Amino acid sequence: MEEQVHHHHKESFVSKYIFSMDHKMISKQFLVTAIFMGVIGYFLSLFFRLQLAWPDEGFEILNFFLGDRWAPGGVLDSNAYLAMVTIHGTIMVFFVLTGGLSGTFANLLIPLQIGARDMASGFLNMLSYWFFFISSVILVISLFIESGAASAGWTVYPPLSALPQAIPGSGLGMTLWLVSIALFIVSSLIGGLNYIVTILSLRTKGMKMTRMPLTMWAILVTAIIGLLSFPVLLSAAVLLIMDRSFGTSFYLSDIYIAGEALDYIGGSPILYEHLFWFLGHPEVYIILLPALGITSEVISTNSRKPIFGYKAMIGSIIAIGFLSFIVWGHHMFITGMNPFLGAVFVATTLLIAIPSAVKVFNYITTLWKGSIRFTPGMLFSIGMVSNFITGGVTGIILADATLDIVVHDTYFVVAHFHVVMGVAAIMGMFAGVYHWYPKMYGRMMNKKLGYVHFWLTIIASYGVFLPMHFVGLAGAPRRYYSNSAFPMFDNLVDLNLIMTFMAMLGGIGAAVFLFNFFYSIWKGQKAPQNPWESNTLEWTTPVEHIHGNWPGAIPEVYRWPYDYSKPGKEEDFVPQNVPLEPGEEEH
Repeated sequence: MEEQVHHHHKESFVSKYIFSMDHKMISKQFLVTAIFMGVIGYFLSLFFRLQLAWPDEGFEILNFFLGDRWAPGGVLDSNAYLAMVTIHGTIMVFFVLTGGLSGTFANLLIPLQIGARDMASGFLNMLSYWFFFISSVILVISLFIESGAASAGWTVYPPLSALPQAIPGSGLGMTLWLVSIALFIVSSLIGGLNYIVTILSLRTKGMKMTRMPLTMWAILVTAIIGLLSFPVLLSAAVLLIMDRSFGTSFYLSDIYIAGEALDYIGGSPILYEHLFWFLGHPEVYIILLPALGITSEVISTNSRKPIFGYKAMIGSIIAIGFLSFIVWGHHMFITGMNPFLGAVFVATTLLIAIPSAVKVFNYITTLWKGSIRFTPGMLFSIGMVSNFITGGVTGIILADATLDIVVHDTYFVVAHFHVVMGVAAIMGMFAGVYHWYPKMYGRMMNKKLGYVHFWLTIIASYGVFLPMHFVGLAGAPRRYYSNSAFPMFDNLVDLNLIMTFMAMLGGIGAAVFLFNFFYSIWKGQKAPQNPWESNTLEWTTPVEHIHGNWPGAIPEVYRWPYDYSKPGKEEDFVPQNVPLEPGEEEH
């Protein structure tokens, strides 16, 4: 029976590379799609950063990419600016950080790390990727709509998003945005169900829950969070479509356009905010938890030490997952919320800092006195922890209603969530790519180019977002096309110049990564079976991909995944499938 499981007929190009049901191929499809979307997201940010640094000046590059309609004479149109901010945010939050992290590493690692032939349902797994791909295509298409892409910010608050006649970006572009997100949610729900079922029911013999790598715990809790919160965003989108197209008033009341009263009555845009942020804040941890799980694995492996506080790390992952559902109101302190309710959200938001701090201290303690190997993956993991700490400190400021009201809707908020969620998660994603690239492609990425990529990225990320905090504290509002009409912001122009140059530096770093990534697929040094001398099960599979992962029986598990530098052992690592010796204790 065992032989029949992995014996299969020769696949065609289409069945192997396009409509594949093999989790390893699907993970690569997610990753390459996310990289492509990330390139689009970066260029959009560069375009509006040029506008912020040199308002009203013409740039040939803008006219070349956007044409005379959206960049006449190379000067960015104000409607195009809003559309770019909206689509940039949407791409990075959903299509790069969510699809790229969960889609890539859940698919790659779940069967390999728990000892399974594949996902519980290969067909549903394939469907989850194709829904993701189609939603990506629709979002990109919306950039080319004559009336313009969606322009209500990535949060698409009504009434701007609910009235097609409000601004050019409220028309067909907004409709396509809603269709794209609906399909993305379908993809996430199908994928999440598959991840949960696979982890809970397909673990190999001996793979108890307390022997799973922390990446598996992070991905499991992430999938549960997504399963509970994404349907709420879908309901918010459905009600928004009803308001836009079928004359309902869920979010609209007493609306005037050009002095004319519209027929809407009885709705509330605050309802949309509640529904959106009930997903929106768990979404932060849907993005962060996989990155934190990857970081746990990479830091322990490259410190040659057991992860500090394994059970505390599991507890903190579960606590973060639970608390993420009861903090959404901190996005809404200025909506007229009852002060007592606001105080409850302040308390829960400050509370979530505790499990986050547990993870940070455990990373630092794992690094302490370790025999550290500074691989590119390790550098990006340390960079991830650095950004997580930096963003967490400013998060405490925004958690306090009194302080948040002062800086709400300024660049301080933009800087905070880019550091804690955006850059930290991207760092975790890069760490995972460098670490598991040999498992994905059977080759090694160039280490020196990896170092160049890391240093350019971390310098650029702090170079962009550290000054942005001061721009926000000075009161500069977010989403404004130009602040040149406000003399009090004239002295912030130099900071915008610095941020724009740093953004370009980050783009150079990303270009180095792209070259390294695609060049190494064909020309990289061939990888050994276990290049990092790691303990987890994925490194027991052959370098050459086979259907079913292991050529013979699936290995049995006897120990936890972090037996590094164990006293009495000849080597500084002991894989999970090595039986315990007489008298040897399991951690």
